[in-house]
Amino acid sequence: MSARRRRLGVTALAVVAPVLVWLAADPLLGHRLRITDGEQTLDVGALPVALVALLASLAGWGVLAALERLGVRRARAVWTGVALAVLALSFLPLTGEGMDGGTRAALALMHLVVAAVLIPGLRTKDAAAAPRASTAS
Repeated sequence: MSARRRRLGVTALAVVAPVLVWLAADPLLGHRLRITDGEQTLDVGALPVALVALLASLAGWGVLAALERLGVRRARAVWTGVALAVLALSFLPLTGEGMDGGTRAALALMHLVVAAVLIPGLRTKDAAAAPRASTAS
């Protein structure tokens, strides 16, 4: 399987994973995910969850591909560090007000499942592209 095809599959899984969390929290458990900012209330739905996960996945893939294409030494290790830093920063909005504990927990879990799919999935080296050891006769 090509690296592009494998990374496309990882991206698709990273989009589906937080939607499954949303399905468990909102329709199944009946906890409406809402964020309130003053008088405005934002209902967090499946489509925005999927779109944000897709954008994050494509951005992560793009950064990794750019690092690899530029020949950055240890590109995957650098990318992993950047991805972990972005994950940590993604929790900052969850520390604010305007959401209850259930919404905060569901959103945090969505961030974690996207990272749990993307970080190991995108950084894995393609077995077909790995250098092969020559066999001595």
